[in-house]
Amino acid sequence: MGSVRKASAWLGLVDDNDDERYYDDDYADERESGSGEAWVTDPRVKVASESAQEQGRRIGTVTPDSFRDARHIGELFRDGVPVIMNLTNMEPADAKRVVDFAAGLIFGLRGSIERVSTRVFLLSPADTEIVSGEVASRPADGFFNQS
Repeated sequence: MGSVRKASAWLGLVDDNDDERYYDDDYADERESGSGEAWVTDPRVKVASESAQEQGRRIGTVTPDSFRDARHIGELFRDGVPVIMNLTNMEPADAKRVVDFAAGLIFGLRGSIERVSTRVFLLSPADTEIVSGEVASRPADGFFNQS
């Protein structure tokens, strides 16, 4: 709506029915009927989890309570999924057994293990590259040179 039309509508000189042009009757009918149909997205749009699974961009997080949960870690890692193990909820003896189990996994499947923090570990399959978050040395004449 133009500014002159808005001013005229505000003064009451013309009817303010501009909203009716944009009102979608079909939408109102669906909302009132309560059809209960699931919301369907555009088929060209992929859900993130589907796209990540197709391209192998998944990371598993496991917080085991006991050694019995180690099987889930092994299954994810065997499928080529990097796994973050959070052992903070475990007793120290069981946590040691899970770390030993993980060491066997990475040895057998040629992966790697890194300590992320206290009692949290990252298991990476052989085809996964770990990129360090450390800051690389900057060139003397680079962007950050303040001299």
